[in-house]
Amino acid sequence: MSLLARSAAPLRQVALRSRAAPIRSVHGGEYKHIPFDYDKKGVFGAKVASYLIFGFSIPFVAAYYQLSKSGSA
Repeated sequence: MSLLARSAAPLRQVALRSRAAPIRSVHGGEYKHIPFDYDKKGVFGAKVASYLIFGFSIPFVAAYYQLSKSGSA
């Protein structure tokens, strides 16, 4: 058996196995892989921006607080 024929055999088996069992949804309806709704893109963008800005600013606020507590800032 040639090297190409041996490497193609497992690929055919994988392809047959993946086609054998269809994926069925337990919940029914439309499948959404994100656990939140982003139909209103402006509101979603504002929420993401506020979340990221708040998370990014925490170390700077903490550093300012620590410096002002010691009297340096």
